[in-house]
Amino acid sequence: MAEVHHVDDPADPRLADYRDLRDVQLRRHLETENGLFLAEGEKVVRRAVEAGFAPRSFLMAPKWLDGLADILETTDAPCFVMEERVAEQVTGFHVHRGALASLRRTPLPTLDAVLEGARSVLVLEDIVDHTNVGAIFRSGAALGFDAVLLAPRCADPLYRRSIKVGMGAVFTTPWTRLDDWYDALPALSARGFTTVALTLADDATAIEDAVAEVEKVALVLGGEGHGLSARWERSADRRAIIPMREGIDSLNVAAATAVACYVTARR
Repeated sequence: MAEVHHVDDPADPRLADYRDLRDVQLRRHLETENGLFLAEGEKVVRRAVEAGFAPRSFLMAPKWLDGLADILETTDAPCFVMEERVAEQVTGFHVHRGALASLRRTPLPTLDAVLEGARSVLVLEDIVDHTNVGAIFRSGAALGFDAVLLAPRCADPLYRRSIKVGMGAVFTTPWTRLDDWYDALPALSARGFTTVALTLADDATAIEDAVAEVEKVALVLGGEGHGLSARWERSADRRAIIPMREGIDSLNVAAATAVACYVTARR
């Protein structure tokens, strides 16, 4: 069972995992160097632990002890309990959801392991906004997609903001990063997937038509603003568009993913 420590000093060195959560660059360095990630909120903390991620520690307000008591019984990681005003001094913001956990990252699976048995996958190229990545994971999980593949420069799905927006979907959705960006889509085609790029290209067809009667599909989505690279647009098997009313050319990438997933799930 977790050992509970009541803390009133925000400078306590045992709280290093939780410092400066608003500093994205600092957090990237700290979390990568130490092989950790943070989960925020009772539901997300619970989902992370239940998915098999090993806790390093917990930080929470006193009122959350009872709600997470069953989770705390499963580990010997320390639990630091403090008033919300003290926690705010540690993290740099008001932890209104009351509970945080620092958990150990696990090695990413191979591409073949992630794709085993999959029929519908999402492929993300250079989507750098953590909120969008989290929302995409949530949409994919909700609409029955089997896996998510990320190009090397995509934002980290295990960053706190991504996890929070995705409500922990990253814990249950198989995912990995693509080692070979240049030939990533041909490699998926060789594995039997029809790659469908969401794009405004002149030869793009309506998403309903592009995914109709496709057995194994990989929806390919590009970065905010600039969209897909020319290489990925050209190497996709098909190019698709979500038809818009006149004067509107596109949706935010997270919203477009939700629409495309909904249509594809009913192909």
